[in-house]
Amino acid sequence: MESCNCVEPAWPPDDLLMRYQYIADFFIALAYFSIPLELIYFVKKSSIFPYRWVLVQFGVFIVLCGSTHLINLWTYSAHSLAVAVVLTVAKIFTAVVSCATALMLVHIIPDLLSVKTRELFLKKKTAELDREMGLIRTQEETGRHVRMLTLEIRSTLDKDTILTTTLVELGKTLALEECNLWMPTWNGQELQLSHTLRQRTDFGPVTVPIHHTTIKQVFSSNRAVVISHNSPVCISRQRQGEFTIGDVVAVRVPLLHLTNFHLGDWPDTNKRPFALMVLMLPADSARRWHVYELELVEVVADQVAVALSHAAILEESMQARELLMQQNVQLDMARREAEMAICARNDFLAVMNHEMQAPMHAIIALSSLLQETELTPEQRSMVDIVLKSSDLLDTLINDVLDISRLEDGSLELDTNTFKLPQIFIDVRNLVKPIISLKKLQVSLTLAPELPAFVVGDDKRLMQIALNVVGNAIKFTKEGIISIKVCLERLEYPMDPLMLEFRPVQGEQHCYIRVQVQDTGVGVNPHDIPKLFCKFLQSNSTTTRNNHGTGLGLAICKRFVNLMGGHIWVESAGLGKGTLVTFVVKLGLPEHPNELDRQMAMRTDFTGVRVLVTDDNGVNRMVTRGLLMRLGCEVTVVSSGRECLQVISQPGQSFKVLLLDVCMPDMDGYEVTIRIQEKFARHERPLLVALTANTDMATRERCLSLGMDRVILKPISLEKMRMVLTELLEFGSRNENQRRP
Repeated sequence: MESCNCVEPAWPPDDLLMRYQYIADFFIALAYFSIPLELIYFVKKSSIFPYRWVLVQFGVFIVLCGSTHLINLWTYSAHSLAVAVVLTVAKIFTAVVSCATALMLVHIIPDLLSVKTRELFLKKKTAELDREMGLIRTQEETGRHVRMLTLEIRSTLDKDTILTTTLVELGKTLALEECNLWMPTWNGQELQLSHTLRQRTDFGPVTVPIHHTTIKQVFSSNRAVVISHNSPVCISRQRQGEFTIGDVVAVRVPLLHLTNFHLGDWPDTNKRPFALMVLMLPADSARRWHVYELELVEVVADQVAVALSHAAILEESMQARELLMQQNVQLDMARREAEMAICARNDFLAVMNHEMQAPMHAIIALSSLLQETELTPEQRSMVDIVLKSSDLLDTLINDVLDISRLEDGSLELDTNTFKLPQIFIDVRNLVKPIISLKKLQVSLTLAPELPAFVVGDDKRLMQIALNVVGNAIKFTKEGIISIKVCLERLEYPMDPLMLEFRPVQGEQHCYIRVQVQDTGVGVNPHDIPKLFCKFLQSNSTTTRNNHGTGLGLAICKRFVNLMGGHIWVESAGLGKGTLVTFVVKLGLPEHPNELDRQMAMRTDFTGVRVLVTDDNGVNRMVTRGLLMRLGCEVTVVSSGRECLQVISQPGQSFKVLLLDVCMPDMDGYEVTIRIQEKFARHERPLLVALTANTDMATRERCLSLGMDRVILKPISLEKMRMVLTELLEFGSRNENQRRP
């Protein structure tokens, strides 16, 4: 029997069924082969998938399955053993790969589940980040609204504008139905509705007690508080509609503490009040307040508080400015009135000075002329006392007339070189008649180290010493008056109330100490400071009985201060006497050895032609007498124009021209200018100004116009002799010397 390599099918063939199976196996194989292609494409395109080797294994499994179905196509007809072997091997490999794949999936599935868990976690985090970003965007939007609202609020410093702008901007930003502001009343016991968003006025003035439960709840917190829509502070809401009423929020607005906050209807800030801002959402809506909206309301409340404080400060400053302007106007009027009064006083003093100096000039000049006549020693002593007393009286008149300059500190010293010991000798001689009358004793002790010549104001120094000695005599009924003069030393005791005053001697100056001690009534130590006050005196009966005014020591203190010194009074009490000490600074001359020679004044002025110009007849007569006594040839005229006529005449040559500064029609200044214009420097006479004005401005003006000397009235024979000697010996010293 012939062998056959074919395997018969185990079941009877069914042509129709076999055809369907054949077609199905073909498409299954085709599908199996397409899947690996797709997996290969996915693996190539994805570089981040973590299980590539699993996909490769799964792809092999699919290929084997497809190969099995493809080989199975040849089993539907007679087929060889080789086909059966290949199909068997394919099925075996498919079984092995499928089991291996199943085992691998047992380990892979948990990882895939964890990946899914992480995916869900990431989705959750993404949602949270989206919410946070939305919140950040909302906060940024809120911040933008706050900045815009703050800019609107602070664009003005008017209180009403700030509050109205706040309500309007909040209404726009938060879409509010109503917003109102309640301000505390002046007594701080109630809140009054002051501003509303809708500007409603149909309910009139409304107040709510500050102790109301709702208000106390809001004021006790610095956060925005949701309150009931039935609260009395919600009165401005329009109650319409039949549905849900919108939520209401209230927040306090602190009224910041200011030094002076009492402006208009503002409350007393000592009670630290708050205003109340009420915000209402629209009715008939499901909207609720969000957290960021409440934060915006709180920030706006703080900004309103700051803006209100700025507005209050501005209003306060404006009121202060208006008050200051009113005060400035009043001060300006007072200043003008004071200036007019000062001008009137100065004019009066100038006239009085000019008129009073004329008789003083006559007394001093005639006394000095009388001094040159034949007199007995007693008569000469009397004339000397009259002359020195007249000089002191002249100084006192100048002090009284120049009291304004003494008050404002513009009074200056008249400095010249003089004999220091002679000042105190003259003081002793001046008080001798009074000492003899009261049967007192006076002693003068001059230290041997005192310089013979010093530079300073001799008249002021004599006035100080005479005033202090005069007070000692006035308040002493019996005993002795002791005057001691010496150079100041560091070891000497000083004023216990002025220990910082420690004068030091120098090469160009010296300090002298003058002590005047009496055995009089004494002073209560508590009253000593009053002695240097004008028109005040000790309260003791003895002092009042002596009719003192307290003006003398006050003026002495001013003069001592001008001379760089200090004065003080010491007393152990009533009935124990008084010690007055003053220290003054005086200059030292550069060449003291030459002063004796310089003090030797010229006595004969024969042949010196002098022209005197003065509108006062007494002054002309007295000045002419002084000059003639010195041997001068004198011509007198009564006006500036007459002076110019005389000096312009041919053959008229004058050596010295004495020119009164204050004259009617043409004063001495204008005469000087005319002479300077008409004559050359070497052709004109030496110009000497005669003036009773002791101020430095008059002196400086005279010298600046080219005058060679300035003589203060009244003039004594000795002063006239000294001036003529310096003028004729040294010529014009206009550039080097600014004092007579």
